[in-house]
Amino acid sequence: MTSPTEPFDQIREKISGYILSESSFRGESSFIVASASIVKCCSRLKNTLGFTYLADLTVVDYLTVKFPRYEVVYLLHRFGDSYEENLRIRLKVALEQDDPAIDSVTSVWSGANWLEREAYDMFGITFRGHPDPRRILMPDDYDHFPLRKDFDVRDRESSKRCFKRALDEGLE
Repeated sequence: MTSPTEPFDQIREKISGYILSESSFRGESSFIVASASIVKCCSRLKNTLGFTYLADLTVVDYLTVKFPRYEVVYLLHRFGDSYEENLRIRLKVALEQDDPAIDSVTSVWSGANWLEREAYDMFGITFRGHPDPRRILMPDDYDHFPLRKDFDVRDRESSKRCFKRALDEGLE
């Protein structure tokens, strides 16, 4: 029987060149990875260590609480034959406020396509190399990102304008 830390030791060994730091909480490990190496790190995790499932991708906006302001979070899952072989890890990538952009991981997991589009639409994070970087939830001409901490929910004029135009044009 393997020790609980053995799989994580193997992960550390395989992606050590990409890890800036790591933490563990309640049995889940998080690895902080450099933005420039996210695609290589994800490819290695998928192809070498069997993390074939991107369970989720989201963004955290720390605004003035923490710098850099944004953090892209990838939740990865590895399926195993037994319960002990099922693993979840979290990758985190910090992004600066002035240039919230990162390479797309759609070449690694096709399921990242819609998750990255949602992260762009709600937070304004640009995913370089994304195959279809259109907005997914908000109108194309909407010029705000609703889940950013500095989004003014009281400013309804741009929302009214965009949604009125969309209703007037009807569904395409």
